[in-house]
Amino acid sequence: MTSFLLGTLKGLFSRLQAPIPALRASSTSQPLDQVAGSLWNLGQLNHVAIAVPDLEKAAAFYKNILGAQVSEAVPLPEHGVSVVFVNLGNTKMELLHPLGCDSPIAGFLQKNKAGGMHHICIEVDNINAAVMDLKTKKIRSLSEEVKIGAHGKPVIFLHPKDCGGVLVELEQA
Repeated sequence: MTSFLLGTLKGLFSRLQAPIPALRASSTSQPLDQVAGSLWNLGQLNHVAIAVPDLEKAAAFYKNILGAQVSEAVPLPEHGVSVVFVNLGNTKMELLHPLGCDSPIAGFLQKNKAGGMHHICIEVDNINAAVMDLKTKKIRSLSEEVKIGAHGKPVIFLHPKDCGGVLVELEQA
C-alpha cells in the first residue's frame, strides 16, 4: 500500500514538473504551465498526513502489525493536534489527532469518522520566496504568515481549492 501511494505521488509530482498546457480548473486557479520562480525550488515529499480518531490504536497498528518505526505522540497546541510520525525510510506518515474541540482535525473527523488522508507535505528550499511567489500566482494560503511546524521548521498550508482539491503543506527543507 505504501509503495503504491508513494508511486502514485511520485507520478503526480513528475507530471506536475513537466510542461503542461495552460488549463483552468476553476475561475480562481492559475494556468498550470506556470512554474516556480528562480528564487525557490520544490523539494521532496516530506510526509503524508493521516487524520485518525484513535492515535494510540493507529500508532500501534503501524508499529506492532506493520513493524514500522513510530515516534512518541507530540502535542502541538499551536496547531490544535497531537502527532505521531511513522518512519518509512524514504518519507514519513504523520498521524494527526485533535487536541480539543476547536482543532481543524476535529472538524475533519466529524465528516470522516474513520479518519483519512488530510494533507501532503512537500519541502521547499526557500519558504519565504515560495510564499511570495505563490501569492503573485494567486495561490491562497490558510494563514497569513509562516508558522513553525511539527519538525520545528517553518511551514505554511496552501488552500486545497487552489491545489487540485489537496491540502498542501510546504515545509522549509
